[in-house]
Amino acid sequence: MGVEIRMATTADLPQLLALFAELQPDDPPIDNSLAETVFEKAVKNGVRYFVAVDERRIVGSCFIAIIPNLTRRCSSIGFIENVVTATEYRRRGIGRILLNAATQYAKQQGCYKVALQSGVKRTDAHKFYESVGFDGDSKRAFEIRFE
Repeated sequence: MGVEIRMATTADLPQLLALFAELQPDDPPIDNSLAETVFEKAVKNGVRYFVAVDERRIVGSCFIAIIPNLTRRCSSIGFIENVVTATEYRRRGIGRILLNAATQYAKQQGCYKVALQSGVKRTDAHKFYESVGFDGDSKRAFEIRFE
């Protein structure tokens, strides 16, 4: 497979936004200038967007935020979100390669762990995350939504 994994740049935003529309199809379209502002702020604050590229087309992505931490000898925590592969590219190992790249990046940044969340009903995704090495039984996530 000729898929390249790299960190996204601002120039990738139109394709990233199209891919995220597959992840969240009910979300309204995002204005490109707002997306640029948010992307640049995220990157400035340590968030890294990994993309899988096949012949100049972004076919998968995830992001990882490195969060400084005052416990565990001040070892940071990596938090992965928005894991998505284009529908026609699924089950080709792209998600696995993306998550491996993100977790290796976290390790290089001195993180003592990497966490991610997944919707409770997404059992196929849970099996996938466990096959990559994530433990679905070690913690329990809670959230408050403001929308």
